[in-house]
Amino acid sequence: MNNDSKREDRINVNGVDIAYQLHGDPSHPTLLLIHGLSTPLTGWPSAMIKRFVAAGYQVLLLDNRDVGRSQRLDHLPSPNMLWVILKLKLGMSVKAPYQLDDMMQDVVALLDALNLPEVHVVGASMGGMIAQLMAIHYPLRVKSLTSIMSTTGYKKLPPIDKNISRVLMQKPASSDYKDRMDYHIKKWQVIGSPNYPSSDTYINEYVDSILQRGVSTKGTLRQFLAIMVAANRQDALAKLSIPSLVIHGDRDGLVNVAGGKATAEAIPNATLKIYPGMGHDLPVELIENIVDDIVFHINTNLGDRA
Repeated sequence: MNNDSKREDRINVNGVDIAYQLHGDPSHPTLLLIHGLSTPLTGWPSAMIKRFVAAGYQVLLLDNRDVGRSQRLDHLPSPNMLWVILKLKLGMSVKAPYQLDDMMQDVVALLDALNLPEVHVVGASMGGMIAQLMAIHYPLRVKSLTSIMSTTGYKKLPPIDKNISRVLMQKPASSDYKDRMDYHIKKWQVIGSPNYPSSDTYINEYVDSILQRGVSTKGTLRQFLAIMVAANRQDALAKLSIPSLVIHGDRDGLVNVAGGKATAEAIPNATLKIYPGMGHDLPVELIENIVDDIVFHINTNLGDRA
């Protein structure tokens, strides 16, 4: 079989239509990639996918609910975030349309549908949170865990950088494609890696691939609320016995590096890899290093069982 072969489909699992892609040889061990807030599967750089395939993995990617080509849950309410933030600051309870646990169950149901009993799980940002929940609730399904630029849900960790928060609170000037492109380019530039700035060509192509795949403003708000109301996972992570790697950049202004350190401290025997100058993205210059770190982590801990 061609190592670069790609299969794409959309399937109803856990009551939601989930779009996914499979790359590589299906006879090889499967490595699952879960991306973050408002980011479809095209958020994973193609060079990263190809390098995992070349390393001997079948790679499974998915669009989380409410993003990409997966189902928009617009029958559910879209939260007023200013009101939500105020209620949370006042210690009032907030009910989310769905939880991170629901998003995790989507992923597990997809594995069931694809007849994949166990996989290596790599999650970035919100995807790291979902990956952690998979390891907590379905440890026998997770051969190894890699949590990238994510956190534990502990509310007293450092907040989002104020400059980034101001940009994220803005909206595109209009629904016109160019205005949406301009907004998302600005967002990715402000959260990106200071030491590894993306070229204008790369970031334009990257943002275009995300918008073409599909981004929903209402869906983004629902996902964001799921993150905000999520419980602290520290105690549950402390019970894991899964080989775990935590990757974070020391210049991440969206999810402070303290979140990565807290994750590694919570999980017994976890390996922590901090990249100097990396922000809240996957810079082109670091893709080979990140993939190689993950593959090394898997091989070192599992060997022939990988």
